[in-house]
Amino acid sequence: MLEARIRKRLEDLEQNGLSRKLVPPTGIDFSSNDYLQFASHPKLKARMSAAIMEEGCGSTGSRLLRGERSCFSAIERRFAAFKCTEAALYFGSGYAANLAVLSTFLEDGDVVFFDRLNHASLIDGMKMGKARKVIFPHNDLTAFRHYLDSIATTGQRFLVVESLFSMDGDIAPLKEYAALCREAGVALIIDEAHAVGIYGEHGTGLIEAAGIADDVFLSVNPAGKALGSAGAFVAGPAWAIDYLVQRGRTFIFSTAQPPAVAAALDAALDLVEEAPEIRHQLQVLAKSLRGMLADQGLNVTRTGSQIIPVLLGANARAVEVARALQSAGFDVRAIRPPAVPEGTARLRISVNTGLDEITLRNFSQCLETILHEVEVQ
Repeated sequence: MLEARIRKRLEDLEQNGLSRKLVPPTGIDFSSNDYLQFASHPKLKARMSAAIMEEGCGSTGSRLLRGERSCFSAIERRFAAFKCTEAALYFGSGYAANLAVLSTFLEDGDVVFFDRLNHASLIDGMKMGKARKVIFPHNDLTAFRHYLDSIATTGQRFLVVESLFSMDGDIAPLKEYAALCREAGVALIIDEAHAVGIYGEHGTGLIEAAGIADDVFLSVNPAGKALGSAGAFVAGPAWAIDYLVQRGRTFIFSTAQPPAVAAALDAALDLVEEAPEIRHQLQVLAKSLRGMLADQGLNVTRTGSQIIPVLLGANARAVEVARALQSAGFDVRAIRPPAVPEGTARLRISVNTGLDEITLRNFSQCLETILHEVEVQ
């Protein structure tokens, strides 16, 4: 009975254009989150290789058992200084970090205000938390202000948002959120997954760029994207970080990352601090591709982040266009529900510093041709 039930579920996914396949990277990268190309940077590889020879391949246990290493504490102190916070705690993934933060701090009697397009890890963490959930339309300040004024509680109120949204590539109105939270005593939690390492004068993220560091309770900073490695840092006040060590289940019950990852992260922070031109190059490339796509009549703003969505609507259409681009040598993936709302299947184009103007031009022309051919069919 179980096999029959699951096979029916798989057939339904296939018929609705929602079946996924595991496909390794091929062609020119227009889909990964390796925005600064740090994952293959010689400095990160050399530092991590040397650390493996010294520390070994695995941590052997959770950090509260035998998995703790001085390199973890050192990189946490450095990251806290990088984000201008009192402390930081390193998790095995951004997903684990978000689950820990929201399941630990959102207690019975609290209220959490939540952008409806927040990442799945934030959604799952919110569900695990015991607070009342109030979901408002994406980046809608008016709706948030309305709920803030109309929903009272004797407990704590929280606002949870991404700084840069992973599927739409747009930026939250962080300054306005911070002002409202400061006035109302709301604890602001920001996921900087796609912003840390890129934005701000020192590359620490959009919290820095918005100048709201003093108004943020906690930030979650995954390291497997622009920082080119793995894991995630939660940064904030020392008392909150200590509480996560005591109560964060995904921290307590997870085997620690290989210690050598800390060496790669240290090298990545060196590059962010020492080579701001890399971050500037990314912004230039992203603006250039946005302009090219806008000139073709696509609904793409000319300014914005390194994440550029091209909405195609139907699941099958998104899959067809992505496959055609892959056949032409460009690694672009179709994004479909549940990663995005129903009816908004898309290409999620991500720009990285390994690209150049000629490649961007070739890609945009290829996309234009493919979209025309699909329309004709």
